Amino acid sequence: MKRTKDDRQGKLVSAAEIVPSLPAKLRRELTLSRVGQKLLSASVNIRQTPPEDIAYQHTVLCQTSMPYRSTSARTWTRRNGKVILHMEAGSGLDPVNEKYIELPLPYGPKARLILLYLNTAAIRTQSRVIEAEGSMTSFIRELQSGREPNGDEIKKFQQQLRALAKARINLGVVDSQRSLDGKLDIVESFDVWFSKDTRQRVLWTSTVELSQKYFDTLIKHAVPLDPRGIAALSHSALALDLYTWLAQRLHRIGNKPELATWANLQEQLGDSYKEIRMLRRAVNNALADVKTQYPDAHFETDQRGITLFNSPPPVRRKLVQIAGS
Repeated sequence: MKRTKDDRQGKLVSAAEIVPSLPAKLRRELTLSRVGQKLLSASVNIRQTPPEDIAYQHTVLCQTSMPYRSTSARTWTRRNGKVILHMEAGSGLDPVNEKYIELPLPYGPKARLILLYLNTAAIRTQSRVIEAEGSMTSFIRELQSGREPNGDEIKKFQQQLRALAKARINLGVVDSQRSLDGKLDIVESFDVWFSKDTRQRVLWTSTVELSQKYFDTLIKHAVPLDPRGIAALSHSALALDLYTWLAQRLHRIGNKPELATWANLQEQLGDSYKEIRMLRRAVNNALADVKTQYPDAHFETDQRGITLFNSPPPVRRKLVQIAGS
């Protein structure tokens, strides 16, 4: 088995030495599935070396969530404490019929990964105009451990990019004294071109322009993430949401632990799980994956909810400063 050098301690550590520290059920899953092997490989890497690059998510979208699966609903509302996110599905121009058609709400892992990509590119270049045509394909390739994406995979990413670009987003903050309500649309505009094959309904983008307001707040309130962990968790929208939430939340907790109840988590994560017991099972399974990619995360789950303890972020502050953010 491949061994990697721990530069901090000057010793070699293998995946076999990490696996025994994991729960028995998770050990079996990691050794049997393709996803498990991807999680394990990334976990070894994360434990041994700091990230070469940094990914970013907007702090507001670390605290709330988009839909987890395709839905016919035209609106989506999530709440985390005083923060309320309201999303409305938009419409886009169909190049075949030359008419505007209704687009769905963005959903699933791909919508989240595209948003992470746009955020990261904007911060890296310090520009709200992002060249997406070639770099988006490279991004998808990285998520798939170097495997070239096929046409169907690219098409699904294209569909989610259009849905995300056209969605209208409102952000509200409420307390006992007043309420604040404002727009936080992510994309201002995007340049498009399409294949000479007129049967191809899905457009590819050459540039994406983030809205000025979203870009300004992103620069001030971006949460640094380890892209290796993002790639390893790219199979699960719930795991991605929990990873970004913990990355934003844990290092802000003081000496006293904080409890996130299952009822509050249901408001935050969505009503895909109608019963608390179903939510609890899904979250516990996803947290097992998240823990492999965020080993310093300190939390405990029980019948009440998730107890959160102060933990270092997945990307240390010094690394973020070196990256120039």
